[in-house]
Amino acid sequence: MVPMITAENLTKRYADHLVVDTVSFTARPGRVTGFLGPNGAGKSTTMRMLTGLTRPTAGRATVLGVPFTSLANPGRHVGVLLDAAAQHAGRTGREILTVSAQLMGLPSRRVEEVLTLVGLTPAESRARTRTYSLGMRQRLGLAHALLGEPAVLVLDEPANGLDPAGIRWLRTLLRSFADSGGTVLLSSHLLREVEAVADDLVIIGGGRIVAQGAVADLLATPGTQVHSTDDLTLAAVLAADGHDVSPTGPGLATSATTEEVGRLALTAGVVLTELRPSSSTGLEQLFFDATAQHGREEIPA
Repeated sequence: MVPMITAENLTKRYADHLVVDTVSFTARPGRVTGFLGPNGAGKSTTMRMLTGLTRPTAGRATVLGVPFTSLANPGRHVGVLLDAAAQHAGRTGREILTVSAQLMGLPSRRVEEVLTLVGLTPAESRARTRTYSLGMRQRLGLAHALLGEPAVLVLDEPANGLDPAGIRWLRTLLRSFADSGGTVLLSSHLLREVEAVADDLVIIGGGRIVAQGAVADLLATPGTQVHSTDDLTLAAVLAADGHDVSPTGPGLATSATTEEVGRLALTAGVVLTELRPSSSTGLEQLFFDATAQHGREEIPA
């Protein structure tokens, strides 16, 4: 598949401060790409460079094969939500969407469609946005991003202010968008929600990418969990064959594959009572391991 979003050695420097340092990644159609990092890691600056709001010091970003600023009528191709608060406080939600629909050449019925899609009621859509809660602002921002029926979504913290039901709704919306062939670049601090919806991950720390790849590959833990009628003997034969072995309560954890464990156990005459690949690590642990040196140091209580 042709990448819908491509960052090539993106770099941003403000005076002597290097905010983003040679960041490269792609986001592909039919997939949700989680873009993660601690505060100050360079996520928002990168997303602003992708969407033409900040000029890179070096490097190149393209969306649908061209720089974002080269897209004709960009809202028809890319839906962007970088700041849910960036809405005219004196206008109603419906007015904001209607103006954008007119600018994009969309029929008025599209406003009704997206209001229904994001769950803003008729009464809420007629209220001034200064009266909106953060969750309502997020829903309006998502409605605006989806208004032009884009192929790509670029979203920065879209779940902020949503209640649990709203977060679940958002997860379903993004999964459905990607499953229909769309491309989603999603930045969020809600790691469990990202883990639940993302296909790929890009993790940034200190302005540089510290991990990236498919979720299944990044979270996979190599090795095997095994339990037998004689773990001492099994541990000895595994170690003798060059594999790492450690006790894990009942049983052993080893760097050997399940096939290797089975072969060695058969040779040693040891009966296996449990044999399975090691369970995967969680996204939270991966995130902290990858960004430990770049996160904010906590003050001991």
